[in-house]
Amino acid sequence: MSAVPGQTVGPFFHLGLAFDGMNELVPPSHPKAVRLHGHVYDGAGNPVPDAVLEIWQADPQGHILRRPGSLRRDGWTFTGWGRAATDPDGHYQFATLEPGAPETGKAPFFAVTVFARGLLDRLFTRAYLPGDAEALAADTLLSAVDPARRSTLIATREAGGLVFDVHLQGEGETIFLTYPRLADAWA
Repeated sequence: MSAVPGQTVGPFFHLGLAFDGMNELVPPSHPKAVRLHGHVYDGAGNPVPDAVLEIWQADPQGHILRRPGSLRRDGWTFTGWGRAATDPDGHYQFATLEPGAPETGKAPFFAVTVFARGLLDRLFTRAYLPGDAEALAADTLLSAVDPARRSTLIATREAGGLVFDVHLQGEGETIFLTYPRLADAWA
């Protein structure tokens, strides 16, 4: 049996996946816009120039948006979803809002999906907001991760934004998640 597009990933992302403003969940000029950006690296530490990342997130109040039209980019409707491609240096970026915590006492995060050449399926991870040690410690998923590797799930803050690098393998490999119900759906 040979692999078909549903069983392999890229590098053919430019065919039908790109659309205007796909990485702008809000316009960059929005007064509360934050830049979420970083690099995607392979196992040897080289940048991956043809990866695609998608983020799903709560709004600043922690509400998970469940309305149709996530491709809408009208300059004011926040849908909580975006897609960004890496450039030749493996860099990606989003213009978005900082998510609020979906539950009281839990840490806010971006749900991140990574598509890249050589992957047989997409990878799932999270990019937690830095700074609230109590909320990070209370997060069930994050507290289940080996303390030496938790930093791979926490973005770093810089002026005007957040940095979250993804390491597909090797030293500093990002923690990737599995979703059993999703796996059962594809089995």
